[in-house]
Amino acid sequence: MKRFLVIATFHTVLYLGLASAVTVFLAQEMKPEIPTDGPQYFPMPSTGAAPLPFSEAVLLGDTLYVSGQVGNLPGTLTLAAGGIESESRRALENLKAILERHGTTMDQVVKCTIFLADMKDWPAFNEVYREFFKTNLPARSALAASGLAIGARVELECIAFVPPKK
Repeated sequence: MKRFLVIATFHTVLYLGLASAVTVFLAQEMKPEIPTDGPQYFPMPSTGAAPLPFSEAVLLGDTLYVSGQVGNLPGTLTLAAGGIESESRRALENLKAILERHGTTMDQVVKCTIFLADMKDWPAFNEVYREFFKTNLPARSALAASGLAIGARVELECIAFVPPKK
């Protein structure tokens, strides 16, 4: 009887060990591969001026970090005319274009940081912001800055998820 118990116990332990190993192996095989080559840097497009010393975005795995965007007209350092609303809309359009260029959308943004030249512009900025973020509202910070690049009224940066390509 003891011999039967030892053999039965041995077979049970062996079976459980093998089942665990197969489960771990299958879980590793099913994981999507995330590039481990490090970050991918995407240079700023030309503005017709001196090259800007930063990337428009950096991709690390499935996360895209987008540099601060002001309300400049594409390919220039000229701000959209019309004040905070126009600059906000243009900055958000610039952000949207970068996201789409790198395989994601506004719906995949998980975090935004907003810099305003004057916190009095916060309500006007929010009105425009709501046009771009209707359902999936990113985590967000907003703060006043004593000065923004090229005299802008608003600058925003974001972090977004990049879904795998199908």
